[in-house]
Amino acid sequence: MSVPLRLFAAGSLRPAFTPLCRAFTAQSGIAVSAEFGPAGLLRERIERGEACSLFASANVAHPQALLSAGLAAGTRTFAFNRLNLTLRRAVCGEGADWLALLTDASLRIGTSTPGCDPSGDYTLQLFDNIERRHPGVGRAIAARAVPLVGGRDTVTIPRGELASAWLLREGLTDLFIGYAHYATLLRDEDGCRTVAIPEPFSPRCEYRLAWLDDAPQTAALADYILSARGRSFLQQAGLSAPEGE
Repeated sequence: MSVPLRLFAAGSLRPAFTPLCRAFTAQSGIAVSAEFGPAGLLRERIERGEACSLFASANVAHPQALLSAGLAAGTRTFAFNRLNLTLRRAVCGEGADWLALLTDASLRIGTSTPGCDPSGDYTLQLFDNIERRHPGVGRAIAARAVPLVGGRDTVTIPRGELASAWLLREGLTDLFIGYAHYATLLRDEDGCRTVAIPEPFSPRCEYRLAWLDDAPQTAALADYILSARGRSFLQQAGLSAPEGE
């Protein structure tokens, strides 16, 4: 039996890549072993020499770092995302203002971990965007934000749980800043509500592939992810495809 192709992928890609890899294997006969986690920590494992054929990051920086270090054969953008807020329904009603929620000092703000997880990096960009338009406000929000997940020593989310919903349910935060594509899944979570962040403030989250060898199987999986069929799995999970494709 051939060794499965090893894929490292950002944790936010699990809802899209789990059925995508299953469909790819059914079509190609190529088995895939997918491991999901914070993209920055996955990149560090690759840099330490851990075997991996394809890396799907939630940002551009990590694949580019591997390319610059001679550890990747190429990179390509394959999806986009945004940020939103997740709160308990008891905290906010329909039509709640996103900035009023963030500036409410009674609410604890949870985030992912900058450096280790691109979601945390995008959240810092959000705070910077707020600061540019509302001097002093972005800094004040950032000072209250606490990285709860996605780091080396942060909380481990039980398998099968959505981080934001679990953190709220466990009472570890009142508001979580995370990826907007989870909104569809969060509709099934009792007591949770998502609030959109408008585009002038929410950074565009760019996802990029890095293929780490030139094996035909690696190219086949990358091509599948970039194909119309692959993009359909991403879109069903709430992610958007690059424009013009």
